[in-house]
Amino acid sequence: MAQHERRYGVRSTERKITVLVVDDQVLIRAGLVALLRAAPGIEVIGEAADGETAVALAARTRPQVIIMDIRMPGAGGIAATREILAAAGETDRPHVLVLTTFDLDEYVYQALRAGASGFLLKDSPPERLLNAVTTIAGGDLLFAPSVVRGLVEAYAARAAQKPGAVAGTDALTGRETEVLRLVARGISNGEIADHLVIAEATVKTHVNRLMTKLGLTSRAQAVVVAYESGLVVAQHGRPASA
Repeated sequence: MAQHERRYGVRSTERKITVLVVDDQVLIRAGLVALLRAAPGIEVIGEAADGETAVALAARTRPQVIIMDIRMPGAGGIAATREILAAAGETDRPHVLVLTTFDLDEYVYQALRAGASGFLLKDSPPERLLNAVTTIAGGDLLFAPSVVRGLVEAYAARAAQKPGAVAGTDALTGRETEVLRLVARGISNGEIADHLVIAEATVKTHVNRLMTKLGLTSRAQAVVVAYESGLVVAQHGRPASA
């Protein structure tokens, strides 16, 4: 057991991380389930082959983490992610880890817009997947915010939307707008606090309030909104303006 824990970086705890696995390919789904069940500290509480089943299972089992394939027949992973997160309450909202075949894929961008906490390539090694599960279960994004920002810039720039295009941004206070711009830069609450010369707890309050006003479920969504609303402008080859 100890050797297994050291190998995969997952520590056995009294309360296991509950996981729902969603993939339409039987062999891939079976492999994911077997890997997760062999890992200490993780419990697979369901599996689904399509988006509709995933939505129903998520509502019934309330997993902490959902490993979600993007491309599936019928309702795909993006639609399922959006529906699951919209239906969940704040205290039992799951963290969605998207699986994809291609990195920096537009489908991944759409998944982040839907509220996913991160993404992972299907050919990633087992320890990468297990570490990803524990990372997002703890409330963190899978990749550094700067990587998410780069992905958002690539696709938000194509939309060329005008400031105010995203509903709700006009309801933000001046300080909340300022905090949203800094979140979009990919910096932490502590760094934002230093920049604005305020307490980190105050930054957290502003972030929570702006996310509530905008109906967001993840920090990645906040980055997307900042670009799509025009509050931050993508500038290729240079840091984004704020």
